[in-house]
Amino acid sequence: MFNDIGALELVTLVVLAVLVFGPEKLPKVIQDVTRTIRKIREFSDSAKQDIRQELGPEFKDFEFEDLNPKTFIRKQLDNDELGLKEIRNGFDLKKEMAEVTDAVHGRESESSSGSSASGSTGGRVDMSKKPEAPAIDDRPPFDADAT
Repeated sequence: MFNDIGALELVTLVVLAVLVFGPEKLPKVIQDVTRTIRKIREFSDSAKQDIRQELGPEFKDFEFEDLNPKTFIRKQLDNDELGLKEIRNGFDLKKEMAEVTDAVHGRESESSSGSSASGSTGGRVDMSKKPEAPAIDDRPPFDADAT
């Protein structure tokens, strides 16, 4: 529940609680808070059991954690029936990014150096920006709709 609270924050909360409630009332406040949390958990568990009973035996594998979109997507992506694990394992992001970087900078990557040696350009696209020098008499294009 409080996974992201560090030691300093916890000490700060304890000191703040002692200052707000006082040392003599603090144990009773802690008991009241724990009792309230326990009642909320019991209510939640009872509601979950009622929902499971109402859904019937068709939904016996239903988990409430699956309603979280992140959990649902993670569970679907880990499903072996779709074959996504093979695609994910066969994709090397570092290699792909290195190839794109090499293409942008006009260098030849290791994987394409053997295949591009056969042709004159090797089927590569020149992605470097080369500004074209306009001719002296060339006018910019006229757009009649813009005026």
